[in-house]
Amino acid sequence: MDSLNSHGTCSDSPYKLLIQAASLIPIHHYLAWIFLFCLIFLYHFLELHLLHDLFTGFRGQPVSLTFHSRSELYQKVVSNCQILHGRYLSTPWLPSPHLQTTFLSFRENAPTNMYTRQLMRTSDGGTVALDWLKHSDVSDVAYQLNDAIPKHERTPIVIVIPGLTSDSTSAYVKHFALAMEKSGWNVVVSNHRGLGGISITSDCFYNAGWTEDVREVIGFIHKQYQEAPLFIVGTSVGANVLVKYLGEEGNNTPIVGAVAICSPWDALICDRFLNRRTLQKLYGKALAVGLKSYAKLHQSIFSRLTDWEGVEKACSLREFDTHATRVLGKYETVDTYYRRCSSSNFVGGILVPLLCINALDDPICTKEAIAWDECRLNENIVLATTQHGGHLAFFEGLTAKSLWWVRAVNEFLNILNSSSLVHKKNKMQTSHLISPNESSIDHSPYLSISEDGTVAALADDQTIKEEKDDDEREEVSLENEVMQPSKITEEMQLLLPTKKCMDQLSRRSSFSIWLLVYVAVTTTWPLVGSALKVLLRKKFGSIFLPRIFKSKSD
Repeated sequence: MDSLNSHGTCSDSPYKLLIQAASLIPIHHYLAWIFLFCLIFLYHFLELHLLHDLFTGFRGQPVSLTFHSRSELYQKVVSNCQILHGRYLSTPWLPSPHLQTTFLSFRENAPTNMYTRQLMRTSDGGTVALDWLKHSDVSDVAYQLNDAIPKHERTPIVIVIPGLTSDSTSAYVKHFALAMEKSGWNVVVSNHRGLGGISITSDCFYNAGWTEDVREVIGFIHKQYQEAPLFIVGTSVGANVLVKYLGEEGNNTPIVGAVAICSPWDALICDRFLNRRTLQKLYGKALAVGLKSYAKLHQSIFSRLTDWEGVEKACSLREFDTHATRVLGKYETVDTYYRRCSSSNFVGGILVPLLCINALDDPICTKEAIAWDECRLNENIVLATTQHGGHLAFFEGLTAKSLWWVRAVNEFLNILNSSSLVHKKNKMQTSHLISPNESSIDHSPYLSISEDGTVAALADDQTIKEEKDDDEREEVSLENEVMQPSKITEEMQLLLPTKKCMDQLSRRSSFSIWLLVYVAVTTTWPLVGSALKVLLRKKFGSIFLPRIFKSKSD
C-alpha cells in the first residue's frame, strides 16, 4: 500500500516536482541567463559587429569599388587614392550603424567655423543662404557679413549640399568644411530654403527632387568666380539632389567634379525600408519630428498651402510627405513623388566625374536602393561601399574625432583637382554636348517637322543655313520650318515617345529578323531544293548536275 501511494503521488504532480527542482537553482544563475539572452537580442537588434571586429583583429574591412572597366576616373584619380584602396575600421565602442548614426546627431565636439554669409535671391523670389568658409577663417565667431572671396580668385571652390533638415551648423558639415579649408579650398554651404536662420520668401519649398535651387546656386557662383574650378558635395538627400541635377544637365554644367555621400538613390525603396522593421520606423519618426519642427518655423506659409492638421498629426516621414511635401510639390500621390525624385533614374546621363560613397549597413538609405548596375555602366562614376559606417557617420579612431568619409573625399578632390580630367572638363564646357541617354530632340532648341510627320532636332540657325545649297536658297519663313518646343501640338507630343519606342524596337529586333530568315530558309529548303534541282536539270543537266548530285550521294 505504501509503495502504491508513493507512486500515485509522483505520477499526479510532475509539475510540482519540476518546480521544486527549479527552485534549487540559485537565483543568480537565472539572472545570468536573462542577461545573456538580452545581450544576444541586443546584438542582433542593434546589428552590432564587435565580435567580428574582435575575431579579425580590428583590421577593418576593405572598401569595395564599383566602376566601369574603361573608367578614366578610376585610372587617373581613384587608383591614386590610398584611403579608398585601404580599409575602414569603425570606432571600437561604436560597433553598430545605429550607435554611429545616433552619436552623430548628439555629439558636441564639432569645430567652430566662421562663415561669411551671402544671401542669394532665386528667380521665383526665394532666398538661399550661402555660408562661405575661406581657407583662413576659423575662429569663435559664427557669421560675418561681407564679400566672400575676391572675384578673380582661382582657388578651387567646393559647394556643399546638406541633408534633409541639416544646414551649415550641422556637425558633419562643419567637419568637412574645416578639412577642406585646411587643404587650401574655399567652401560654400548652400543651405536649403528656410534653414540656416533664413525666412521663406516665396511659396516654393525644397524637396528630395528639387534641383532648381542647386542649378541657380551653381550658376550664381560660377558667374561671380569664373576662374575658380567648381566642385560639389552632397550628403543624404542633398546627394540625391546632386545626382539628379548632374543627370539632368549632362555636360552642360560648370561643375568639374562631384561627390555623393549616403545617397538614398531610390526614395520608394527607402520608404518601404523605413516602414519594415521597428527600429527603422523610429528613424522615420525622427525624420518626421525634424520636418515638423521645420514646418512650425514657417507655420504661416505651411498652414496656408498644406494640410496643416495632417502635418501636425504626422508620425512618420511618409505621413509628412503625404500632407505637406506632395502638396507643395504638386504631385498626384506620395509614391509618384518618390518615383520622380529618385536619382537612380538619372545616373545614365551623368558626364561629370562623380564619386559615390555608401555604407551597406546604413539604417536609413538601404543598400537595396543603390544603383549598382547603373553606376557600373557609367564611365564617369566610381561607387565606393563599406561594410559599416551608418548614415553619414563613418567614425574612426578610439576618440571618434575623425570621420572616414571626410578624409576620403578630401583626398579624392585634391587628386581630381590636379588631374587631367579637370582640364579636359574645362575644354569640353565650351562645346554643347548631349547626354547619351536622351535623344537630341530633348535638348535641341528647335524642332524641324517634315510633311510626313518626321520630327528631327536642329542644333541652331547656323546649322540650318549650312545645310542649304547656295543654288536653292529661297525666302522661307523660319517659323514654317522650325517650331519652338513650347509650341509643339499635342499630336507631336504623342508622336515623340511613339517614334522613340519604335526606333528602340527596331534596333532590338534586328537579331530576331535574321533569325527568322534563317528559320525560313532551312524549313523551306527541301521544297526549294527540289524545284531548283528540276529547273537546273532541264537547262544544265548535261553539264553540271551529274557531278553535283553524284558527290551528294557519296
